[in-house]
Amino acid sequence: MPGPMARRIDVTGAGGVRLAAWEFGDPPKPDPAAEPTELGVREQDGVAGRRAGQRTAQGALDRAPGVLLLHGLMGRASHWAPTARWLSERHRAVALDQRGHGRSDKPPQASFTREAYVEDAEAALEQLGLGPAVLIGHAMGALTAWQLAAKRPDLVSGVIICDMRASALGAASQREWADWFKSWPLPFATLADVRKWFGEDDPWVERPNPARGEFYAEVMAESPDGWRPVFEPEQMLKSRETWVFDAHWEELAQVQCPALVVRGLDGELGRAEAQEMVRVLPRGEYAEVADAGHLVHYDQPDAWRAAVEPFIEGLFGER
Repeated sequence: MPGPMARRIDVTGAGGVRLAAWEFGDPPKPDPAAEPTELGVREQDGVAGRRAGQRTAQGALDRAPGVLLLHGLMGRASHWAPTARWLSERHRAVALDQRGHGRSDKPPQASFTREAYVEDAEAALEQLGLGPAVLIGHAMGALTAWQLAAKRPDLVSGVIICDMRASALGAASQREWADWFKSWPLPFATLADVRKWFGEDDPWVERPNPARGEFYAEVMAESPDGWRPVFEPEQMLKSRETWVFDAHWEELAQVQCPALVVRGLDGELGRAEAQEMVRVLPRGEYAEVADAGHLVHYDQPDAWRAAVEPFIEGLFGER
């Protein structure tokens, strides 16, 4: 049986940037104005989307505890679809395409600072009436989640931090990323080429990883000369340079709500640093997922669910 569809609701982020939020739940009656989009996501733009959001706001789903899912750098809301679908059985689950990503706006002159990303997530919680919500973030999205939890404790009831370091990564890391973007053989002729390069041929891949290939295939779009990313690599580097040079322990210590730190056994967050993050968090807990790399929720969706669902249920006292 297919899972619930997702409805698009527009959110106005910092500086007026238009953001696409995707609400997962039982779909409203079919709307002839709705367009089917990739991966079973149904998109309702403009007035239709707003009306769908208003109808949902009147239903039981809106009264359910809110969950906001925040993808990482280069990700998109659809990467959360499997997680959002099981969450939507009990919660109002919304995944946000962050600025410069997915179907959200990518204005060349927009701000890509840490503050802008945090303000965008804050705007989503307020405009969608989600708070106090559980924030689930992967990588850069996890940093946004704990920074928002520190800034607006009234809007956040819990945080799940997936494979994101609190320590500074430094200038060498930023140079590596710039070189990595330059190594991409753009444009890709086919999606199969995308999957093969990111899953096997990319020099950053230690052993074949089909899930990684699929992850990047989701962020590609067909252009006249082949397949290219839906984001601008320069904007990604701009976003990244606003956090890689700094450590983020201070904000972790300010997170007053329960927080779960999750790492993939082969991810980018080492066990020692993850456990130090748990120690610094006033109400921190720890979980790790075997046979998973950096893309924990995407690599091992069942093990990811097993790691995070008890934490979420505990927050809401579910049985």
